[in-house]
Amino acid sequence: MPPMSKTNHPRTPVHVPLVTEPMGVLASLRAARRNILSIIPEIATRQPMVSGRTGKRWHMVMDPGAIRRMLLESLDNYPKSIVTKNLLRPAIGDSLFIAEGAHWRWQRRTAAPVFSHRNVMNLAPIMTGAADRSAERIAAAGPRAVDMAAEMVRTTFEVIADVTFSDDGMFDVDAVHRGIDAYISEAGKISLFDILGFPDWVPRPGRLMSGGSVAEMKRVADQAVEARRSRGAQGVPDLLDLLLEGEDPETKRRMNTAELRDNLLTFIVAGHETTALTLGWSLYLCAFDQTVQDRARAEAQAVLQGRAATGEDVARLPYIRQIIDEALRLYPPAGIISRTAQVADTLCGRDIRAGDTVIIPIYALHRNHLLWPEPDAFDPDRFADRKSLERYAYLPFGDGPRICIGASFALQEAVIILATLLSRFRFTPVPGREPEPVMILTLRPQGGVWLMADPVHEIGQKPATV
Repeated sequence: MPPMSKTNHPRTPVHVPLVTEPMGVLASLRAARRNILSIIPEIATRQPMVSGRTGKRWHMVMDPGAIRRMLLESLDNYPKSIVTKNLLRPAIGDSLFIAEGAHWRWQRRTAAPVFSHRNVMNLAPIMTGAADRSAERIAAAGPRAVDMAAEMVRTTFEVIADVTFSDDGMFDVDAVHRGIDAYISEAGKISLFDILGFPDWVPRPGRLMSGGSVAEMKRVADQAVEARRSRGAQGVPDLLDLLLEGEDPETKRRMNTAELRDNLLTFIVAGHETTALTLGWSLYLCAFDQTVQDRARAEAQAVLQGRAATGEDVARLPYIRQIIDEALRLYPPAGIISRTAQVADTLCGRDIRAGDTVIIPIYALHRNHLLWPEPDAFDPDRFADRKSLERYAYLPFGDGPRICIGASFALQEAVIILATLLSRFRFTPVPGREPEPVMILTLRPQGGVWLMADPVHEIGQKPATV
């Protein structure tokens, strides 16, 4: 069992009210359009597995052994669901996130070295610079409330634009940002056509609205890839340089322009949105529990001595990392993942038929009473001893061969930014402005994360003189 601190929690941070009555297809669709997590039955937080039928047979799996079977032992029997692919393919093609089988394996082998420890550490100065600029913007905004969710989106997008294309002027970052936002907001809404399994060529109403911005985004990215291919790398290699150099060690195959573009767009979408959400929720939780925030600030100030955090500091900031881990438990960016069984199987003693939808509701898994004491409480000390955690009970980045390729990159970035901000500001909530956890494609704080940010005196920094 994960450890639990002895702190009493008089109240819990915001959470999604889960459903307590069965829902039909149309009711499920209405609920899913507003918040996918609201279709999860509350009983999923108290059982190892829940099954039902909403048009199709479905199963929600919260048992770590059964999840291990899906994500590791029988990976090819549980490919990503048709719904997931239909939603994302127009934006990111058959990139690593969507591809299956041999097409996925060769891309993964090619891209894996890009996210080696050495390459991720080489990109840390970009994260440090972005953390410093974020702190400057927050200080300049005072003494009024700041939407830290929006600020973190800006900060992490700066990072991903710089580490992807070295900010070399050949890439219109804003055009890509607009395309991604338009796609997620319009086409990301679950379509009844997708739930019922209509083929991909049937037009989706929301997708028609965002097709122009997606086409523009791809055109801009293709131009940038071709320009870099002609120019070659300069200075510290960025993600595009590393992907251009990459080849499958088994087949020596390299990615063509479309494959490079689709994977870069995947990294941009995944690499800024999810980290921004993790940071926004982490700051909300620190403002929610000032005791946790004080302890984190003491650690950050002792290590940083007034400067922004660096890649080398990350290992010396264990409590900051625990806060991020706990934020990822309570508000996992990918709060639900869906698979389609290819052949008959048995999970938790229950029959799975070919074609059944098998869901891992990560939001419910992370709050399951069989796996976590006081699961709705905020307690970073759960992660003080990571070896005590049951591996497949905690899946913010998935697991098995398809575990998120950028997990170490995201965690390093989150620790650098959170430590820098907590060392310089005390964050307090704005009464009446609590965020609402809502998931469409990712679990976002609807309404923003509005916090007051009061500068604090840092160790190693001289007090400002008037």
